[in-house]
Amino acid sequence: MNGIASPSPSPTPAPMPPPGLDLAAVKARQQSTWSSGDYAVIGTTLQIVGETLCEAASVSAGERVLDVACGNGNAALAAARRFARVTGVDYVPSLLERAGARAAADGLALELREGDAEALPFEDGAFDVVLSTFGVMFTPDQARAAGELLRVCRSGGRIALASWTPDGFIGKVFQVVGRHVPPPAGLRPPAAWGTEARLHELFVPGARDVRAHRREYVFRYRSAAHWVEVFRTWYGPIHRAFAALPAEARPALERDLLALLEEANTATDGTLVVPGTYLEAVIVRA
Repeated sequence: MNGIASPSPSPTPAPMPPPGLDLAAVKARQQSTWSSGDYAVIGTTLQIVGETLCEAASVSAGERVLDVACGNGNAALAAARRFARVTGVDYVPSLLERAGARAAADGLALELREGDAEALPFEDGAFDVVLSTFGVMFTPDQARAAGELLRVCRSGGRIALASWTPDGFIGKVFQVVGRHVPPPAGLRPPAAWGTEARLHELFVPGARDVRAHRREYVFRYRSAAHWVEVFRTWYGPIHRAFAALPAEARPALERDLLALLEEANTATDGTLVVPGTYLEAVIVRA
């Protein structure tokens, strides 16, 4: 664990959108992307990350907890299991429906709101704990999103994030996809949230302390081809990447993904076992 002290607290970092980018258009495309496929199919497999993040943030009974870009509710459900008062927010209504169904099936109390991570529909300091697992990292205006997390978290509260790292498996997946379908020029890569340097830029001096620890989530699938099939069908960014390519170009993207998977595979029984590094960070609000 590494600590980053905040020398001079201030309410929020100043949002500075990248010059020359139409962030509203980028966000609209992203919302459409995450609405495609069905992220819940992937998200359900990542439940352990929400549980681990709640432990890292010491989520306690009765605390007011917000799960930002909650998807189908992994971190929100984990917090609800700890008897916190939990709200989940996402801009994809279908994912909120899936989160609600999961909460009902488990008998958990969960409030769900449609909303944008860059303009959260909550008052200043409304929450004791703010969580996000592989969610807020995909916002196009990273500084504005970080400012919103700080704004809705009370002084002394915790912001806990799980973000894929640039050098980990999913970071490399995005690099492969980006070679075939380049992202908008000038946009900071989502995996920047998976670095301590970027968290320092985004949250200090609005944070009293930032502590980060590299963890691994292990992808377990029947084979490399099975992983590609599942992600191509259900995971919005990869689903859309294949759809954006002409038919004759799609096999090359599939080959590159399969090559990456085979290289990263640690299984010896013919299945796929791939460790994916992510950064678990707990930020104490100034």
